[in-house]
Amino acid sequence: MASQCTLSALFSSQSQLEYALDDATSQQEKENLVYQYLRKLDDKEDLKIPDFEEGLEWLNTEGPLSFSRELAGKVVVLDFFTYCCINCMHILPDLHQLEKRHSVKDGLIIVGVHSAKFPNEKVLQNVRGAVLRYNITHPVVNDRDARLWHELEVACWPTVVLLGPRGNLLFSLVGEGHRERLALFTSAALQHYRDQGLLRDHLVGTKLYRDSLPSSFLSFPGKVAVDSSRKRLAIADTGHHRVLVVSSTGKLLYSVGGPGSGRKDGKLQEATFCSPQGVVIKGDIVFVADTENHLIRKIDLLEEQVSTLAGVGFQGIDKDGGAMGPQQPISSPWDLALGTSGGKEDNVLWVAMAGTHQVWCLFLADGKLPQGSNFQMGTCVRFAGSGNEENRNNAYPHKAGFAQPSGLAPAPEEPWCCLYVADSESSTVRSVALKDGAVKLLVGGERDPMNLFAFGDVDGKGMDAKLQHPLGVAWAPDKSLLYVADSYNHKIKVVDPKNKQCWVVAGTGEAGDVLGPGFTESSFNEPGGLCVGEGVLFIADTNNHQLKVLDLETKTVSRFPISVEDTVDSATNFSCSFKVPKLPKSALKVNMPLLTVSPGQTVNMKLVLSLPEGTKLTKEAPSFWILSAEGNEWLLESRVATGNIQDLSQPLSISTVLPAVPDVTDASPELTLSVWVYCCLTGGGSCMMKVASFIQPLQIVTTLENGPVTVTLAHAF
Repeated sequence: MASQCTLSALFSSQSQLEYALDDATSQQEKENLVYQYLRKLDDKEDLKIPDFEEGLEWLNTEGPLSFSRELAGKVVVLDFFTYCCINCMHILPDLHQLEKRHSVKDGLIIVGVHSAKFPNEKVLQNVRGAVLRYNITHPVVNDRDARLWHELEVACWPTVVLLGPRGNLLFSLVGEGHRERLALFTSAALQHYRDQGLLRDHLVGTKLYRDSLPSSFLSFPGKVAVDSSRKRLAIADTGHHRVLVVSSTGKLLYSVGGPGSGRKDGKLQEATFCSPQGVVIKGDIVFVADTENHLIRKIDLLEEQVSTLAGVGFQGIDKDGGAMGPQQPISSPWDLALGTSGGKEDNVLWVAMAGTHQVWCLFLADGKLPQGSNFQMGTCVRFAGSGNEENRNNAYPHKAGFAQPSGLAPAPEEPWCCLYVADSESSTVRSVALKDGAVKLLVGGERDPMNLFAFGDVDGKGMDAKLQHPLGVAWAPDKSLLYVADSYNHKIKVVDPKNKQCWVVAGTGEAGDVLGPGFTESSFNEPGGLCVGEGVLFIADTNNHQLKVLDLETKTVSRFPISVEDTVDSATNFSCSFKVPKLPKSALKVNMPLLTVSPGQTVNMKLVLSLPEGTKLTKEAPSFWILSAEGNEWLLESRVATGNIQDLSQPLSISTVLPAVPDVTDASPELTLSVWVYCCLTGGGSCMMKVASFIQPLQIVTTLENGPVTVTLAHAF
């Protein structure tokens, strides 16, 4: 009987409850209605749902969860989601709010049930990346074949299902925008079952995936933009909630925001962002799509100020716009592009408004939309898209339909005169004419505007070509070619708009982080953004936490190095937001002899490691080192250094400069160099992880010494 229980069993009774709640005038009346509803449900014996299938992959837990064991005696919120879906992202703040209000000990637990739309989303490693990217800390199960989805007859993403302490169905909520009702249902269910003595206060073993990982200088970089005239790049360091401005050689010039999320204007060193995506840089101005704050921000590097141009700081549902920017609610702006519309040059900022499935514009100066009204500077208004999630092309821009537009590239030159759009959920690239707003297909998708499952990985012409969730586009005017970040195919493709031919430029089609020898032998992992430089493509290789460079002349791929000016060793990345991973119990700890140093002196650590006989480093799991100073953070100026270990045939050299003014409260501080080495048998077979930690105590003397001091840290695993 349990296997036949579906959400349809709730439809009649929950519909009656919903109507009654709409008519209720007080909170107490609403709560009483929900209690009456729950008492009626308790009389039914056929609402218990099937358990999770055995063998599923779990994240953020110590092991699999079951309704009959770990989840028994809990009110369970099941969040059916797929990580590509903007609507699924929109309800995460609602779930976070629930977690803050009711703990596991109170009787509530949230479980994310990842039910993939795209094949790429079935891969556990990619789900892990999404869990990190969206800061999901509750348990998540990778239901790759959507078994529970089908068992319950879930129809769309997102769907939230509430269960009682016996694994019995209570409520279901479809789509986004149900924060108040979700809070009401959850609170009432907890109180109802607490009064009956059916709730249990036991903890459910958690093990956050993020705690087992080292950090990196970049974290899930989403977009990148170039200002060729100034030879500078702007990078959306999305996972670190900051925007970086670097020189063309990789020297870090500005870091604005981070390491945590926030929403604050003001001086560069005070401003904060929340998962920024799209960036545009021109001169001393950087425009930012502050995605999860639902804002468009401006960074003025000359004035050293950050300000808000559009948005009110929470998700809007308006699909028309027309208000002044700071009074206009917007929804998940994902990319930006500078353009001209009915006024002086660069008078408009085009916006890929992923949250409402539209293309908007923000007037930076007075202007006019094609076949539209005149708009004053500061107005934020819809340009194209009905707001319905569709793959609908139409000569009338407001009747066209997009599906989570996520990338923009203007091509204002004749004969193109359009704005190219990476429409991720329809797996298409579309064009919006700058003269009349007509929306047309360039490549991907199919004729049925309601079919958002016409994806694949096929070179071809127009609709015969297939993409999988593309997130970025970049126009090369000198070549009249459009480059595409075909994100879920882990490829970079190019489209010739003359004949609508689409073909692969770089990438193997498998997620990875391999360089060369050529374009098609190199690999990426969900690249989210790209831009065209002088003879090169800059790629935000999102899940590899890197920027990569495609040299279009030599056909080679390289990593774009970012150097912090005050680091001694350019191979060392320093990060203020780095969280040192916890050492496993098996880690070897080596206490080094006391080292005498003086303020301002350089300490060179020569690391010599030997692998077990018959083993080699594992390329698929990069080894790394971390230099930290826990309890003595002043030694590294509250930063942590890290780097990869790619070759053990020669000693690794790791250097740091001690502060010129020591912290007098601790005359004998310690540096800690920890190494994580992944190796496997040379003939194949088993692989292993080796961890060692070298603790180097320092004696700081007042006598100033010239030249560096060197210490050798050696160990044979």
